[in-house]
Amino acid sequence: MRKVVADRYRDIDFSRGRRGPVITPGPGKTKISIRLDNAVLRYFRDLVGKAGGGNYQTLINDALLEHVQRRSTLDVVRQVVREELAPYGLGRTSKRRSRR
Repeated sequence: MRKVVADRYRDIDFSRGRRGPVITPGPGKTKISIRLDNAVLRYFRDLVGKAGGGNYQTLINDALLEHVQRRSTLDVVRQVVREELAPYGLGRTSKRRSRR
């Protein structure tokens, strides 16, 4: 039976065919392999299901980007607060605290 199915495609010429994706991904994206907890995958797949469709991988990417941006904003705010408090001696506290 397999031979019959394979015979249908014998007239296709693959001599000029190339390996790889038909549509090349845009710049700024890299394909990786990552291991995630089943609970994480289930959460994002459920979000996509409730939204009526979409790509759970895009949601994971968006969540990671949001986290990176939030962390970088938080780091900037911390730096500004340290710089503003430095003249008052209220910047980072040393491990040795003075007793009153």
